[in-house]
Amino acid sequence: MEIKVLAFGIVKEMLSHSSVTVALTEGATVSELTLVLAEKYPAIKNLSSFAIAINGCYSTADTLINAGDEIAIIPPVSGG
Repeated sequence: MEIKVLAFGIVKEMLSHSSVTVALTEGATVSELTLVLAEKYPAIKNLSSFAIAINGCYSTADTLINAGDEIAIIPPVSGG
């Protein structure tokens, strides 16, 4: 299945786009998505951490991804 992934902040710069499309197998998890993204966009490995949100909710590594889900990569935020 083809999944559209939205990118924000520094991740947007690393991917050179505000969104990218990646191919995943049916029943893929967030962990698998993370591996595919790291392989396709090696710069993402330089982040100390980032979160993945699915349909507006933060996910865990074992969260299943379904066709049509809205996926977003949220980089670490700093400020004061």
